[in-house]
Amino acid sequence: MIEVRPPGDKSISHRALLFAAVAGGLSRIRGLGDGEDVRSTARVVQGLGVDVELVDGPHGLDARIDPGDGPATPTHVLDCGNSGTTARLMAGLIVGLGLSARLDGDESLRARPMRRIVYPLQAMGARIEYLGAPDRLPFAISRRATGSLRTLKHRPRVASAQVKSAILMAGVLDGVAVEIREPGLSRDHTERLLAALGAPVRAEGPVVLFEPDGWDGRLDAIELDVPGDPSSAAFVTGAALLTGRPVGIRHVSGNPTRTGFLEVLRTMGADIERSHVATRCGEPVEDWVVRPPARLDPFDVGGDDIPALIDELPLLAALAARADGQSRIRNADELRVKESDRIRGLAENFTEIGVAATETEDGLVIEGGTAGLSGRVDPRGDHRIAMAFGVLGTAPDTDLRHADPDCAAVSYPRFWADLESFLE
Repeated sequence: MIEVRPPGDKSISHRALLFAAVAGGLSRIRGLGDGEDVRSTARVVQGLGVDVELVDGPHGLDARIDPGDGPATPTHVLDCGNSGTTARLMAGLIVGLGLSARLDGDESLRARPMRRIVYPLQAMGARIEYLGAPDRLPFAISRRATGSLRTLKHRPRVASAQVKSAILMAGVLDGVAVEIREPGLSRDHTERLLAALGAPVRAEGPVVLFEPDGWDGRLDAIELDVPGDPSSAAFVTGAALLTGRPVGIRHVSGNPTRTGFLEVLRTMGADIERSHVATRCGEPVEDWVVRPPARLDPFDVGGDDIPALIDELPLLAALAARADGQSRIRNADELRVKESDRIRGLAENFTEIGVAATETEDGLVIEGGTAGLSGRVDPRGDHRIAMAFGVLGTAPDTDLRHADPDCAAVSYPRFWADLESFLE
C-alpha cells in the first residue's frame, strides 16, 4: 500500500499564523503547509512587526511566532500574493486591531471579489477605500479616529468561511459581539481555533456567535501540530482510484466541513476507512485508507453539499471523466471566482483532451468513459486545475501535456513527486 502524509492544512495554517500574531505569548506551530499561499500569510504577519521564524521541518514549515508588543501599523503595502484567504482574513485582523494598512496581491488576486468582506466590515465601522477598481484589491484600511466597532448581525447570501472569519476576527480583536447566520455550513476552522484559544465563540449549526461579556480579551498562545490538508489528500485519493492502487493517508484533518468529497468518492464506489488519531486545537485528526473499486460510478452533487467540497470539485470532475456514465455538478457558481474561473477552465481543458463536458451557468455535465485521452492542459495558473488534470493523467490510456505544472506549488509543493509513486 502506498503511504502519503499530505502537507499541513492550508486553512488551519493561515489561521494559526494570524492568531499567533495576536496571542498572549510565544506560539510554536509545527507542520504548517509549505505552499506559497501560507508563506504569503507569514510575510504579511511579519509586515505588521511580528517576529516570525520559519524553518523547514519533517512535515512542512515549523514556526516560532513572538507577537512582542503586538502588531503595529505596517510601513509598506502588505502583498498577499495569490492568497485570497490572506487578504480577506488579514482585513478582518487589521480592522479589529484598529490599524491602518494597504493590502494588495498579484494579478489573479486583484481579479477576485472583495466586497463580500469589505461591506460587513464597513457596516461594523471600518474605514476601507478601494484604490483601483471597486470590489477589488488594492484597498486601504484607515485607523479609526475614536471608539469601538459596532456589533453586527450578518446574513450572507452565500456560505463563506472567509467572510465569516473576517467578521469574527474583527469582532474578537475589538471585543464587540457578532452573529453570522449562513445559509449553510462553511468550513469552521476559525471558530474551532478561537474557542480552543479561550475566546467565547460558539456555533449553533449555521449560526456562529461571539459574545464577549465577561471575557478578558486574551487569546492563549498556540502549540499545534497542523494536521494534513484534506483538499490536498483528495488528489492523492483520486490517483488511487484511477490507478487501482490502495493508499494510506496519515495525520489528515477529519474536520466534517472539509470531508464532503469522501462521501462522493463512496458514491463512486471507493472503500474508505477513517480512524480517529487525536484532537488538536479543536480539530479532529485522522488516518485514512482508500481502496479503489473495479469501476467508478457517476455522481450528482449540488445544493447544501457544495460548501463542504468546493475545493475538491476540480478533482471530482477529473474522476467523472473516467466514470461509467454521466456526472453532474450543480450550484457551484462560486467556482467562477476562485483563482480562475474553474468551471470554464475545466470545461475547456476537457474539450481539448477529448472529454465530453458541457459548461452550465453554475457547474458542469461530464460524460465519463474509458476512451483514450490526449492533449495539452492549460491550468491558467490555477493550482487545483493543474492537480486535477495531473491526477487524470495517471489513468490508463491518457497522454496529457501540462503547460504550467509548477503552479501546484501554491498549495502542494510535493504534488508531482507524490503522484509519481502511483506510477512506479
